[in-house]
Amino acid sequence: MNTSGWLRRIGPLTFIGATSLALANAQNAPLSPNAVWHGKEEKTLGTDLAARRDPGCVIDTNKSYTLAELIDLAEQHNPATRVAWETAKSRADALGIARSAFYPTMSAVVLGATIRQASLIGEYFHRQTLGLFEPVLHVEYLVFDLGGRTGAIDAAKANLLGADLAFNDTHRHIIFQVASAYYRLLNAEGQREAANVSLENAKAVEDDAGARLTNGLATKPDQMEAAAARAQSDYDLQSAIGAVEIAQGDLATAIGLPPETVFKVQGIDELKLPKDVAESVDEEMQLAFKQRPELLEQMARVRAASAAEKQARSTYFPAVSFRGDGGLARAYGQQDLLPGSYAQGEVWSTELELKWTLFDGARRGHEIAQAKADKKAAEAQIDALRDQISDEVWSAYSDMRTALRQQQAAAALLTASNQSYEAAHESYGYGVRNLLDVVSAQKALAQARSEDILARTRLLLQATDLAFRTGDLLQVQSRNQVP
Repeated sequence: MNTSGWLRRIGPLTFIGATSLALANAQNAPLSPNAVWHGKEEKTLGTDLAARRDPGCVIDTNKSYTLAELIDLAEQHNPATRVAWETAKSRADALGIARSAFYPTMSAVVLGATIRQASLIGEYFHRQTLGLFEPVLHVEYLVFDLGGRTGAIDAAKANLLGADLAFNDTHRHIIFQVASAYYRLLNAEGQREAANVSLENAKAVEDDAGARLTNGLATKPDQMEAAAARAQSDYDLQSAIGAVEIAQGDLATAIGLPPETVFKVQGIDELKLPKDVAESVDEEMQLAFKQRPELLEQMARVRAASAAEKQARSTYFPAVSFRGDGGLARAYGQQDLLPGSYAQGEVWSTELELKWTLFDGARRGHEIAQAKADKKAAEAQIDALRDQISDEVWSAYSDMRTALRQQQAAAALLTASNQSYEAAHESYGYGVRNLLDVVSAQKALAQARSEDILARTRLLLQATDLAFRTGDLLQVQSRNQVP
């Protein structure tokens, strides 16, 4: 059998088979709209995802972390800060790219070629064979333009400024998220402590009712009422314990930790409560207009749009550019069957180009109009954002004032409820008051404790919210970081 012929016949079949196998193993779309898709690529992505290492964070379980320390941990480990940071770094590199247009571009070029062709010499074609090896240095430089490069640099600067401000705004949101989660945890822990104290009081009332029943000074319904109150307090305590676990997980997630991470935080009794608020909401609004990062970022976008308009206008003017090559050439040539020969020497070329676009189908006009529209849209967005910020600051200011009044009222209520419970419990011991009065006073005291904790944490949260709306969170954080 002729081996070469067999190979020629089997070759196309082998190619077709290999191609069919590759297509069979390629990723396909889901076979139908009513079935979940699974494929090998899904497993490989899962493997790649599992291989990614968690940056991790070392937590001291014996330490009680302050809010400032929790915020510091979040700024280090929350992935949102890394995203904003890398975005700002990308904008900085974009500025470097725009600035590079003011410098020449140089490249080393090596040309190797061989050519065989028929050349007409006199009445006959003669076969010529050429071999060429040519290393050269190529230079290009835009000598002159009217605003194209400077417009691109100005736009890149504005975009970098906007990215830096967005980075600050990311920190503002993270500070607020951590502070809010922290105060919610303090509220949950306070509610748990209040529920625990209420349970102890309910147990004491139940013990008193049992002792009085034994001595014939109380009835069975009194003892059952006390037991029901104790059971209700125990139920409230279990609910409060669950709320603490959820709040702990929320705070850990805001920091960038696994939600099951356990750590201690500074208690609410160690915190100083705000005593007042700014006399005028206008002061807070003006502060917000100066400090809110997203408002400043929008102003940077206006600058970028102005730079884009400048860059678009530059296309109406001529540009001058230079390009040139310089190097060595070594060639081999042969004509017909005559002996060939080698030759070498210097080669160079220079070119100065003046380019002026006279007509482009109104493209440049539309580009300028587009840049103007983008600028006006950015300016209008500033006005809309100012209105939004004004409303946010007004609401936060009003909530802050309300929280101040509620905290004062809750403190007075707790004092009165505690005195009422003590009086009712003492009177019950003397037989002057009945058990229902004591249980009612105990429930009122439990509610007062809960409202006092809620009012204090709400006051702290509203103060943080007002600082968040005015942008003062970043200023406070900066002052705290000064040694």
